[in-house]
Amino acid sequence: MTTSPNSAHIAADLAPTGTLRASINLGNPVLAQGTPEAPTGITVDLAREIGARLGLPVELLCFDAARKSFEAMAEGRADLCFLAVDPAREKEVAFTAPYVVIEGVYAVPRDSGLATVEDVDAPGVRIGVKQGSAYDLFLSRSLAHATVVRGDEGVDVFRAEGLEAGAGIRQPMTAHAAAHPDVRLIEGRFMEIRQAVGTTVGRRPETIAFLRETIETLKTDGFVTTSLAHAGQDPALVAPPA
Repeated sequence: MTTSPNSAHIAADLAPTGTLRASINLGNPVLAQGTPEAPTGITVDLAREIGARLGLPVELLCFDAARKSFEAMAEGRADLCFLAVDPAREKEVAFTAPYVVIEGVYAVPRDSGLATVEDVDAPGVRIGVKQGSAYDLFLSRSLAHATVVRGDEGVDVFRAEGLEAGAGIRQPMTAHAAAHPDVRLIEGRFMEIRQAVGTTVGRRPETIAFLRETIETLKTDGFVTTSLAHAGQDPALVAPPA
């Protein structure tokens, strides 16, 4: 793809090594699937499309957790990230508007007396979360009474330590509950998780504007919807226009 003089400047700012390095979180099955050697999914498609629009080769750096993906960019090992928008991250990450909105939900033992999302925030309730995830950041900031217990996966620490609840993303949590009859999901969500594209806050304003405009275009022209469907994800997850 031939780049314009302006896009050449953006490419040089966004990818100073000459290759667009994108951190991919394989720990979120809605956003990425496959293996580190052959990742697929909406974030992979977005990274490659952004690279194509700037005439850049793309390198995919795969991680098993959002916090590792965030750290790669914060430490200068990646140029682009795909993370949930959160105030704790916005100090270092300039985000686009969301391209996908997913839900954070609770799992509890089948015989638990916890019936609503509000019931979970109570003294003595321990909630398993994936360390550094969007819902870890959100719950750590917003819970008034319950406590957070961190692990590699929220549902795993919930089961391993016999906690009162586990937190996670709706799609894998629904699959887990379907496979484990001793667990049920609490109806409703405790948060909306707004997944966006990000780069470091030190980029030039026109670079950040390019990313934001590109994501809006890809939401409205059907790119995001098609990519989600191709990955076996619900196309209705696409975020509304900014």
